Amino acid sequence: MFALPDSWVWDFWFADDGEHYHLFFLYASRALRDPDARHYRASIGHAVSTDLTKWTRVEDALVRADAPAFDDLATWTGSVVRHPDGTWFLFYTGSTGAPDGKNVQRIGCATSQDLLAWDRVPHNPVLAADPRWYETLLAGVWHDEAFRDPWVFADPDGHGWHMLVTARATSGEPFERGVVGHAVSADLRHWEPRPALTLPGPRGFGQLEVIQVEVVDGRPVLLFSCLAEHASVDRRATGTTGGIWAAPAESLLGPFDVAAAEAVTDDRFYSGRLIRRRSDDQWVLIAFHNRGEGGFVGTISDPMPVAWDGKRLSVLVS
Repeated sequence: MFALPDSWVWDFWFADDGEHYHLFFLYASRALRDPDARHYRASIGHAVSTDLTKWTRVEDALVRADAPAFDDLATWTGSVVRHPDGTWFLFYTGSTGAPDGKNVQRIGCATSQDLLAWDRVPHNPVLAADPRWYETLLAGVWHDEAFRDPWVFADPDGHGWHMLVTARATSGEPFERGVVGHAVSADLRHWEPRPALTLPGPRGFGQLEVIQVEVVDGRPVLLFSCLAEHASVDRRATGTTGGIWAAPAESLLGPFDVAAAEAVTDDRFYSGRLIRRRSDDQWVLIAFHNRGEGGFVGTISDPMPVAWDGKRLSVLVS
């Protein structure tokens, strides 16, 4: 488990350099007292491990920028990939304030040669919500301009790169508008927005947070997180508490059947990440501890092996 005695830890993502696993995580001081206040005080920390269980904290990756900037309120969730030239790219959410306590989210980028020292690229932000396809704050429908949690991966056929984004459609019921946003790039530096890869619907979600796509034991899957309070009316009617969800996928680029998504965990866990453990070639799920007896927990779990149970991705119980 990864925990900080003086700070809450929540969303996170990995990079694997072949020798060490690198954990990039959001954290904020417990001196805030109210865990809901952590979002606007978030920085991106960094820790390393050889086994995904014992972690050593190293220098932070990024903190919010000085105003005015697209990330002058907070730096939020992202992903890390390596360019063929050896450069590491960290894509992250930059949040800036808006009227009435709301915020606007856009995608930023920083680069590194060693995964330790990161420099923001000069042309930030690299991507924002395109109003042709994605809801913006001007719609007045949601509590923020949701365009965050970039998941970047190489095209399976070798044609550049893809970015999947937590976004919202421009139409539909408010708690059904969550979609998988999409953008493409030839070089990781310049991004072209594309229409969403999913559609809103009655068995949908207001937001699909911390999106990840992987091929687990030969089967593609879309992983995301959503609590009951942000799920559709139909989902809430089932009594779900929300948590981490898995939706069927035909490929890493879909089609994705969000309506058929099933819970992998309840709301005790959130922001799940799948990673293949090198020591035994086992797919494991790691998540942050969200809900405990005393309320919000704010630590990161040990690896939990997963496997397919028929059509469902399940955590293996030892």
